[in-house]
Amino acid sequence: MPLLAMNDYPPTTQLTSVTVILPVINETVSLRQTMEIILRDVPGECIREILIVVCKKTIPESMAVIAELQKQYGELVVVLHQKLPFLGGALRDAFDISRGSHVIMMASDLETDPKYVGELIEAARKNPGGIVATSRWLIPGQFHGYSKVKLACNWLFQRFFSILYGTHLTDMTFGYRILPTKLVQAIQWEEVRHPFNLETIVKPLRLGVPVTEISTAWRARIEGESQNPFFRNFEFFKTGLLTRFASRRSILKSKS
Repeated sequence: MPLLAMNDYPPTTQLTSVTVILPVINETVSLRQTMEIILRDVPGECIREILIVVCKKTIPESMAVIAELQKQYGELVVVLHQKLPFLGGALRDAFDISRGSHVIMMASDLETDPKYVGELIEAARKNPGGIVATSRWLIPGQFHGYSKVKLACNWLFQRFFSILYGTHLTDMTFGYRILPTKLVQAIQWEEVRHPFNLETIVKPLRLGVPVTEISTAWRARIEGESQNPFFRNFEFFKTGLLTRFASRRSILKSKS
């Protein structure tokens, strides 16, 4: 798939710093552990900011932990009160104000294992203009706590869309990846719910952005409840199909 002209979106030639985005609703212990592991494994000068996104549904216990983290880490922790709804809205709002050369999408509930953040950053250093995603299907990656039905549905979905997009990717729906900030700020995003995770792969693919994967493991969250009921996953098909047949020019924000 040919690349668009370089002036269609600003190129990124170097990873200088990262913005880590952590949406929070009901996470407390897992949020603190996520922060501790990231800051343990990644050199401080590499992290521009940790952007914690909260909303009206964020519980008081989580807000109390966030306040403690702000006191502990100072200006490194930035709190954003999202305006757009749901998970996709939280990430879109965070994209708009991110200041690192790259953004890391992940969760604060430990389903996205923070020990892979350093590996994502190192892979992005080698290919700063592309996207590095994580895959639960690449060996030795694996699922812990996934039902057999969900596992089979996930595999079929991944195969269907990898064939549709003509890509080698094995996990296009897992929202744990690193992307160039200039790229995510140039794309016209549409989703606000969990299908946004798929949108952040398929729209760059349509633009010809190179995407690679590293292996990761998934474990069920240890606290709180998922905000993505199983049957809502079928909404991903709409996102994937509409984007596949959209014009590439429509994927980018119009220039004023």
